Amino acid sequence: MNPCPCGYFGSRQRACRCSPEQVQRYRLRLSGPLLDRIDLHIPMQTINSDELQNAPIGDSSQLIRERVIAAQKRQLLRQQKLNANLSNTELDEILANKLVASAASLELLAKAMSQLKFSARAYHRILKLALSIADLSDAQTLEANHISEALSYRGLDRDSQ
Repeated sequence: MNPCPCGYFGSRQRACRCSPEQVQRYRLRLSGPLLDRIDLHIPMQTINSDELQNAPIGDSSQLIRERVIAAQKRQLLRQQKLNANLSNTELDEILANKLVASAASLELLAKAMSQLKFSARAYHRILKLALSIADLSDAQTLEANHISEALSYRGLDRDSQ
């Protein structure tokens, strides 16, 4: 979705012509329950041709593919299904029995839940995403940095508060 009705809120290329009220009204068109079902809310910036041409070369698609396959294998070995397909009960069991979650990670998530007033659905979706982030980094423990990264992808939740 666009960040506002004109599409330029936060743009470095053009000025947004929307009032704060218009931006708020536009974002409120997406209900909380719908936003809860979207795991990644990532704002994208337009870039000019110089930035595009001089962008650093990232990991190759093949390397990323290998990391994803390895993470999926870890998930299948641990729980016989991918993280996205876990029920809330299964997720809670994995965190209780198969994967150690650091006290700092659980504390960070609890604090975010309280401050940002996340729903139970958002809580479990954030946990699944954090678990996938941990799997991609081959971590044996769910750490605060995994929770923090998962929370960083919930920008629309924060913006609508």
